[in-house]
Amino acid sequence: MSTMPKVVVLAPPDKPHVAEALKRLEPVMRRHAEILAIDQAFQYSFENSPVDLVVVLGGDGSILQSARQMGRFQKPVLGVNLGRLGFLAALSPERLVDVWPEVCKGRYSKANHLMFECKVYRDGSLIHQHLGLNEVSILGGPPYSMLQIDLYVDQQLATTYNCDGLIISTPVGSTAHNLSAGGPILRKTLQAFVISPISPHTLTMRPFVDTADRIFELKLRHSHPTASVVVDGRVACPIDPALTVRIQRAASSFQLISVPGQNDYKTLREKLGWSGSPSGQVEHL
Repeated sequence: MSTMPKVVVLAPPDKPHVAEALKRLEPVMRRHAEILAIDQAFQYSFENSPVDLVVVLGGDGSILQSARQMGRFQKPVLGVNLGRLGFLAALSPERLVDVWPEVCKGRYSKANHLMFECKVYRDGSLIHQHLGLNEVSILGGPPYSMLQIDLYVDQQLATTYNCDGLIISTPVGSTAHNLSAGGPILRKTLQAFVISPISPHTLTMRPFVDTADRIFELKLRHSHPTASVVVDGRVACPIDPALTVRIQRAASSFQLISVPGQNDYKTLREKLGWSGSPSGQVEHL
């Protein structure tokens, strides 16, 4: 009986550089693992799958897609960066070749990262449900007028934001839209959410961090023709004052593999230019 780990490889379609890297890396991976599937359509079903680990080729956008695809059946993920920045897909293809034999022997560490459920209700009835890894946002398009958003925490009104939008982010998502909006960077393994208003009208409205054990609800006070609920960069649904958006910890956790040499501060130093200028702009694959 084979003792090699069972692996699924996920990669975005229609990316020539990803296809080239896959062609180069596939023989290396097959020498030490049983490849169950190479999925370039993000359609593989992980329900009842015997897969031991998932290799994602691409950028952080591909990592987010893999988390959505696995849903309640999360598996350990090794991200190989073929984008530009790559906070989650931080391993280079060259480094994968070096560490792959050890990874296949189980010699790696794994961290569980907070995921969330976003549920949208109308008059108490559930109309949308999404599992996410990065953030939930309420954003308005043209006409670009200010939004009024009520925030409830554990069913108690916390505040009303007058702002261009509002972000509720996980630690993994804290280096994405939250960071661009002036929010803090959280260590990825923290069990917390950060709430960040976008261009708040009141200067005292600052981002704040709360435990992941709370339930957050967002309500729009006044209608806006193009306001939407956005989950991990994808529009979930339009929003109007009759809807309630509820965000809470998901039962599932995202499992990210790290190998020797990977370090959160090293990633921030290299990717955000803490020692100089940023290495590039984020590219979502």
